[in-house]
Amino acid sequence: MKNPSLTNRRTFLSGTSALAVAASIPGGVHAQGSDVIKIGLIGCGGRGTGAANNALRADPHVRLTAMGDVFGDKIQASLNQLKGEGEAAGRIEVKPETSFTGFDAYKKVIESGVDVVLLTTPPHFRAEQIRYAIEKGKHVFAEKPVAVDPSGVRKVLAACEEAKKKNLAVVSGLCWRYHRGKRATMAQIHEGKVGEIIAMHTNYNVGGLWNRPRQPGWSDMEAQLRNWLYYCWLSGDHLVEQHIHSLDKCMWTMKDEPPVSAYGLGGRQVRTGKDYGHIFDHHAVVYEWKNGAKCFSFCRQIDGCHNDVNDYILGSEGRCDVMKHQITGKNPWRHSPEKNRADDMYQNEHDELFASIRAGKPINDGNWMCQSTLMAIMGRTATYTGKRIDWVNLQKSLEDLTPDAVKKSGLYAFGPLSEPAVAVPGKTPVL
Repeated sequence: MKNPSLTNRRTFLSGTSALAVAASIPGGVHAQGSDVIKIGLIGCGGRGTGAANNALRADPHVRLTAMGDVFGDKIQASLNQLKGEGEAAGRIEVKPETSFTGFDAYKKVIESGVDVVLLTTPPHFRAEQIRYAIEKGKHVFAEKPVAVDPSGVRKVLAACEEAKKKNLAVVSGLCWRYHRGKRATMAQIHEGKVGEIIAMHTNYNVGGLWNRPRQPGWSDMEAQLRNWLYYCWLSGDHLVEQHIHSLDKCMWTMKDEPPVSAYGLGGRQVRTGKDYGHIFDHHAVVYEWKNGAKCFSFCRQIDGCHNDVNDYILGSEGRCDVMKHQITGKNPWRHSPEKNRADDMYQNEHDELFASIRAGKPINDGNWMCQSTLMAIMGRTATYTGKRIDWVNLQKSLEDLTPDAVKKSGLYAFGPLSEPAVAVPGKTPVL
């Protein structure tokens, strides 16, 4: 992964005239000689608010000028929180006329004159929002995952290729790739310090997350959107929405070569009530690569159980504990972070995004963020169907989780919306 160095970002800004910088910035930024970069936030929940805060701190000349969400209360809550964030608060220029609600809010934010968009809505909407942002010439920060089905992944891949042609940045919210300790560790792995990769073991076993029981007056659509974690069409299931972080590290270990197949098991043992939609609460998947390497993957969201979020790599000459940045065996090694230097991966990804825009060399994470998303979808497909899933066939899959009512009308709207049935391994088909 090649990203511009951050060490000279402020030197670059202070030593270059605004007009000269403007000439190097793609996507119309600084067309009038101003060095202000305008950002728009699309999706104003907790993750979106955090991303906006990071973006505002990444560059002294960034301004938040537009916000959009399906729900107006989300915008106001996010704005209130951001205004209490110290130095970042002084860079907020959102006005009532640049605060947009509704299902088309993303288009209004993108068309409001911003240069960079932060896409942090529920994952179902990500693929179309990435496509539209790139079409309109905007730099993109896209949270993970970038889609919930293979159809969406193909759309994002095409958009990211278009971004390369337009010299637009696409930075992924798969933030471990921006963690300096993890980068140093992966560099050792790729240099052969553990030898040939034999197996990987990754866990994302945690307790339950937030839940918002249905309130009087909510339509079916609103109830699902407010509780989006628990609907596969919106989140992709927690294997895709959360465990993707672990799977991305495994894909990174394999130098972004995808697995050839996967099989697994999963189910819904504890979270069985209506407030938990229809997703599973546990998954176990075995991924296989063409060289014989395997990844043993486990994820669970159940309260009252032993929790473990760790990644281990077993090679022919050693073993790596990824989260501890440590290799044991023939070539022992341990990462020593620089003293007094914070390693905040959430901030790092935004620092590097804006530095790359300033330098006229925008980062494009498109290929690997799509590969890791599809790997997660592969695991879900294996556990939902009970079948062995082939990577090549999955890439061509026609699966599209968009609700039938939306497909038929072509519109998202508040009102009745059926809930998908819970998947049954051995009966749920591979599409």
